[in-house]
Amino acid sequence: MRPPVHEPLPSPIVHPPRGDLPVLLSVPHAGRDYPDWLVAMARGGLQSLLPLEDPLVDRLVWRALGEGIAAVIARAPRAAVDCNRAEDEIDPASVHGQPMPAGRPSARARGGLGIVPSRTARHGNLWRRSISLPDLEQRLAGAYRPYHDAVAANLDALTRRFGCALLLDCHSMPPAAGGAAVVFGDRYGRSAAPWLAAGASRIAAKQGFSAAINDPFAGGHVVERHGAPHLGIHAVQIEIDRRCYLTDTGEPGREFDRIAVLIKTVAVELGSQLLEQRLDTAAE
Repeated sequence: MRPPVHEPLPSPIVHPPRGDLPVLLSVPHAGRDYPDWLVAMARGGLQSLLPLEDPLVDRLVWRALGEGIAAVIARAPRAAVDCNRAEDEIDPASVHGQPMPAGRPSARARGGLGIVPSRTARHGNLWRRSISLPDLEQRLAGAYRPYHDAVAANLDALTRRFGCALLLDCHSMPPAAGGAAVVFGDRYGRSAAPWLAAGASRIAAKQGFSAAINDPFAGGHVVERHGAPHLGIHAVQIEIDRRCYLTDTGEPGREFDRIAVLIKTVAVELGSQLLEQRLDTAAE
């Protein structure tokens, strides 16, 4: 079966490093370039797809970019393809004709949040029809793989230059009663040395934010795939409560720039500490 003929999904925006820190930012869920064909497939139109976004997180990283920190930012919307899921994390309700490998689909995919999201709590089933494997392949080739290729290439360049690298994967989260304003996830120490998430938590607390580590978000596919602490590549996920930077109507709030400062400070301070540690080790 041929994939449908439609405009391709946009490839990610890549900001190469311009400074002297081994840090890369990843923003996989803030894409909002919705092609007409995707909106036409949605039962509830564009409004049913918007809740999948991490709204305006791509703008929250502006201060870090100003420090010369590198970044890979998705432009394709999460509704089309989710860069924070594995390629085989497929919900059969959204993609037909896929033989399921052992252990799949995952609980997240069964819940409607696979590599192609199929439903949300607010809007129910999202799509008028499921897509074919060739259609999925088109989305993977156009947006998903270029995203991960860019992340991998930048981490490789930073590691070759500095001997180490830190990936900060930036997200937002809905409010949780009694929950922390910021959650740092390192896959329980598997994607990064534990002192990095602990240091990020201290930075957040110093700036007046309540912070948690790995609860309730321990990190997704981006940090799991690219973090390799044994090779000097560390990956930490950042989840920010949307109340910290958005108004009730979804516009930038009064504290928007305060969150931008937090992301910049985490990137700069942890990057500096990681580089210092690397240099100290090399000098021994």
